[in-house]
Amino acid sequence: MERCAARRAPEEERRVRANAREYNEKFQYASNCIKTSKYNIVTFLPVNLFEQFQEVANTYFLFLLILQLIPQISSLSWFTTIVPLVLVLTITAVKDATDDYFRHKSDNQVNNRQSQVLISGVLRQEQWMNVRVGDIIKLENNQFVAADLLLLCSSEPHGLCYIETAELDGETNMKVRQAIPVTSELGDTSKLARFDGEVICEPPNNKLDKFGGTLYWKENKYPLSNQNMLLRGCVLRNTEWCFGLVIFAGPDTKLMQNSGRTKFKRTSIDRLMNTLVLWIFGFLVCMGVILAIGNAIWEHEVGVCFQIYLPWDEGVHSAFFSGFLSFWSYIIILNTVVPISLYVSVEVIRLGHSYFINWDKKMYCAKRRTPAEARTTTLNEELGQVEYIFSDKTGTLTQNIMVFSKCSVNGHSYGDVQDVLGHKAELGERPEPVDFSFNPLADPRFQFWDPSLLEAVKLGDPHVHEFFRLLSLCHTVMSEEKSEGELYYKAQSPDEGALVTAARNFGFVFRSRTPKTITVHELGRAITYQLLAILDFNNIRKRMSVIVRSPEGKIRLYCKGADTILLERLHPVNQDLTNVTTDHLNEYAGEGLRTLVLAYKDLEESYYEDWSERLHRAGSAPEAREDRLARLYDEVEHDMMLLGATAIEDKLQQGVPETIAILTLANIKIWVLTGDKQETAVNIGYSCKMLTDDMTEVFVVTGHTVLEVREELRKAREKMMDASRSMGNGFSYQEKLSSSKLTSVLEAIAGEYALVINGHSLAHALEADMEVEFLETACACKAVICCRVTPLQKAQVVELVKKYKKAVTLAIGDGANDVSMIKTAHIGVGISGQEGIQAVLASDYSFSQFKFLQRLLLVHGRWSYLRMCKFLCYFFYKNFAFTMVHFWFGFFCGFSAQTVYDQYFITLYNIVYTSLPVLAMGVFDQDVPEQRSMEYPKLYEPGQLNLLFNKREFFICIAQGIYTSVLMFFIPYGVFADATRDDGAQLADYQSFAVTVATSLVIVVSVQIGLDTGFWTAINHFFIWGSLAAYFAILFAMHSDGLFQMFPNQFRFVGNAQNTLAQPTVWLTIALTTVVCIMPVVAFRFLKLDLKPELSDTVRYTQLVRKKQKTQHRCMRRVGRVGSRRSGYAFSHQEGFGELIMSGKNMRLSSLALSSFAARPSAGWIETLRKKKGSDSSAAGSPSAAPDKTLKV
Repeated sequence: MERCAARRAPEEERRVRANAREYNEKFQYASNCIKTSKYNIVTFLPVNLFEQFQEVANTYFLFLLILQLIPQISSLSWFTTIVPLVLVLTITAVKDATDDYFRHKSDNQVNNRQSQVLISGVLRQEQWMNVRVGDIIKLENNQFVAADLLLLCSSEPHGLCYIETAELDGETNMKVRQAIPVTSELGDTSKLARFDGEVICEPPNNKLDKFGGTLYWKENKYPLSNQNMLLRGCVLRNTEWCFGLVIFAGPDTKLMQNSGRTKFKRTSIDRLMNTLVLWIFGFLVCMGVILAIGNAIWEHEVGVCFQIYLPWDEGVHSAFFSGFLSFWSYIIILNTVVPISLYVSVEVIRLGHSYFINWDKKMYCAKRRTPAEARTTTLNEELGQVEYIFSDKTGTLTQNIMVFSKCSVNGHSYGDVQDVLGHKAELGERPEPVDFSFNPLADPRFQFWDPSLLEAVKLGDPHVHEFFRLLSLCHTVMSEEKSEGELYYKAQSPDEGALVTAARNFGFVFRSRTPKTITVHELGRAITYQLLAILDFNNIRKRMSVIVRSPEGKIRLYCKGADTILLERLHPVNQDLTNVTTDHLNEYAGEGLRTLVLAYKDLEESYYEDWSERLHRAGSAPEAREDRLARLYDEVEHDMMLLGATAIEDKLQQGVPETIAILTLANIKIWVLTGDKQETAVNIGYSCKMLTDDMTEVFVVTGHTVLEVREELRKAREKMMDASRSMGNGFSYQEKLSSSKLTSVLEAIAGEYALVINGHSLAHALEADMEVEFLETACACKAVICCRVTPLQKAQVVELVKKYKKAVTLAIGDGANDVSMIKTAHIGVGISGQEGIQAVLASDYSFSQFKFLQRLLLVHGRWSYLRMCKFLCYFFYKNFAFTMVHFWFGFFCGFSAQTVYDQYFITLYNIVYTSLPVLAMGVFDQDVPEQRSMEYPKLYEPGQLNLLFNKREFFICIAQGIYTSVLMFFIPYGVFADATRDDGAQLADYQSFAVTVATSLVIVVSVQIGLDTGFWTAINHFFIWGSLAAYFAILFAMHSDGLFQMFPNQFRFVGNAQNTLAQPTVWLTIALTTVVCIMPVVAFRFLKLDLKPELSDTVRYTQLVRKKQKTQHRCMRRVGRVGSRRSGYAFSHQEGFGELIMSGKNMRLSSLALSSFAARPSAGWIETLRKKKGSDSSAAGSPSAAPDKTLKV
């Protein structure tokens, strides 16, 4: 992102005084204007031309144009170069101007948003770009935060407000922010206008979760933290209004600091073409030098004898100077080895590929009415070369919709879909959901498929009742009732919302709360429990508890948390129930569900009184408060009685597991980079089959220091190497360290591993002295998941892989927190989802569902790469075949820079005669149909290995072109030396020879394009035969009487074509040339197909064999889990809500509603797919037991 203001020196600290613009302006802080565009009206032409002439080819053609303007050396008209050059520059400039226009439009849309700014005690409407640091602005519900603000006060008690941070971290659950007490009472504009506090804080940075500063006001100072800040990009929710002081504006905001700079993206083929153009230019200079030396020798030895009737041009006084001029003349004549039409054709082909993506109905989402969109035309072929995919999780892999899916109560598992007979339904069958009409307070969007759980509630099963009672009491959800029976839950995490909603539908309705009570409607009867304590959740405890007193006076502790934590805190009498529940937990975790264990404990009145007193003292302690509270929490949460477990589905987007499995088979590595918690990310990893129980080990790196992280990475590598050696791999770790290629690790490791690393550990792993170790370890793993990462860390991980692996990377995400990663990767893909359009605006391609990525890469990407490579190979071949004839002719024309063909043929060869057939191949060609591309992911690998167009293939094309040019020149030359016409006259004249060679050339290259075309359409036929017809029509027209009479000086050779092509000798010569040029190619391809077929050849053959057979559909069955143990615990909750509720600070509810969670039935997916092995053969047999997998922390 660029700044609207000028660059300033880096800040060491920031000083901001409220309501004091003059004071703040002396620091020259950035305004709130943002700028993502590259040009303006004045700079567009010079800057755009400067960028375009950085292309080697454009500079090359400009140089040729200058040469053609010198009459002494020009043997071709200047218009043959200037017209296509201007055309290319104009088309590119129009495209760049259009792109920048939309960037300007987007900038203006954001900069012109309205905000209420407090100026001189009055609220005024101001555009965002006019907001300044130190201004106090008012926000209203559902408004975007205009800049990074210090929250001063709000409509809620105690200065609380609720925000949604989806644009920042991708999380749609609400978060709470609170003003410091001293400013929370500044509720009206008159008080705020008199507020003159000064904030001294950290300089602008990209850390989204940290802020440090101090407010100085009325001779007091107050510490500030991230809990007091509202960041740009957040949305105010469920809060009528709030006021904030602008601390950072525009490019200094944390959102913009994380956005990264827009990078000009080029494909590897573009870079290779630039290199090849330089090589060809060097080859051109060599040919020019050879012919110039030949000219100087010829003029010195032979030409001097013919000075009387072949005098030198004016100004030429020596053979050496004649050779010098001849050099430049040949540079002009031979420049068609790289014609400018190459670059025009490349752009046309890329444009066609982009339209195919835009028009693909199979990538259209009818639900959102969103088509796929290629937002750039320059990267299509690189879609066929991707090796690494970096994906966001929330909203990209998942829908971010939590659904109560299954549960285990007192050893009974509920939630399996059942058919009408009460048996477990097969995959794909979906009967009617449970009818909750008996409950007037039920959420109509909640669906559950197992009626036996509702029957247990109605029959009064005490364990089931206690289960749902716990869910309705043990949480920090706030309830709001807009009208009678119309409940809205304000949940801090979607997990809690799903659990409380489930209890609500099964008859245990959380209705309201005060700081000391919770009211629940249990099967229609209102019961108020006294809330004695909330033992809050945090990432270390991984559990939360409430202590309540029932109306009967019984004190009970209800607890929910991770199975790994709670199961060890149960009373010994629970052992049998624990074993059964553990089996259920394993089953749920195997399905990728997020699990929690529920337990309770009755407390004696005397014990609770004593414990409560100690709790109060610990909460008031000035030092070690957290540790003291943790010890007391731990004490009471022991010897609990197990109730059961819940299983929540974080609904994956449709088709995600299949897509990941198919992409993995295509040798594409997928890394998940998410801002979410480790447990949540790991569970989604299992859900989408990135992580499996068949894996040898999952390494979890959680070190807080450089040494800890280094040690954990080292241990992971050692384990992998030990396992590899024990399996007889014979590869030593020392050998790996001495290897310069990181891929050696990946190739040597036996077994499947995964790496999970936290954000704080990743910060150390990305340091310069450890990044290579981290990359080696990560690349040896089949799956990598990075949790709690900042947007900038996402970009750094992508940059690390780009730097060392030299592989094509693709980043995909849906939120503003993914923008930096999308811009950094070679290819950026935006999901047009729930989290705004920031990711889409920054992306190169966009669509609405992750599953479309499979089609984008395996079909469109592979085809684009294949077509572009075939196009380039053929283009270089046909132009070397065309141009090198001039080189051979030079040895027979005294090196006089005389052309073989006439000027019009040279001009029209690349524009008319050979342009359309190769364009048709480049746009429409296929090696296998799209179904086979998806069915055989291995077909994708040639693009990753860059096999279809590289320096070797380029030299083969040049060699074939030179071979063709030799035959094209010497066969007609040899025939014409002794051939005669039908009337006995000599056949050999310059124009007849030119017509014969030109006709042979057009026919040979047309036959060659026919051989290269793998997928024939009506357009291919029309272009190939039409180009041949156009050649003959133009040829006869140029040698006709009519043109001669109109332009006698231009078309002198009347009837030459008709006379030449009327001779049988000429047609025999053309036929001989064509056969000799083409037969070696046909023979080579036949032998290669027979002896060493490629996978695409095999697929085509298989397709022909199966063409008349009926397609056999294989039924996929769900494969059960092999008995491994892992926790499915995941809970996206934050610490601090319990204390907030007990304080009563958030008890006055806003009149605004929180949208309920949408709950839809879970869609089934394929459980197992083919696994990638060293060979493509598949072995059938009984599944062996999976090795034990340990979760290493």
